[in-house]
Amino acid sequence: MTKHELFERLSVILQETFDIEPSRIVPEARLHDDLDIDSIDAIDLLVRLKPVAGQRVPPEVFRSVRTLQDVVDALYGLLGSDSAAA
Repeated sequence: MTKHELFERLSVILQETFDIEPSRIVPEARLHDDLDIDSIDAIDLLVRLKPVAGQRVPPEVFRSVRTLQDVVDALYGLLGSDSAAA
């Protein structure tokens, strides 16, 4: 899966789960400051990303993410490490 495809999947999750307008969903959008994603929402997001990642997304992966692009990069890294382990 490409980073663009991951971003598109993330966009759908954000729209459906948190009712975020598509115009606000841009790579540089900050989860907390721009999209009002708090720590409880972040846990919900991790759960909803599990099917996308094909595995449980470890919370420690998300400790350093600030923007949507950070989320995409973290997921892409998980997918890459998963295929390297296979």
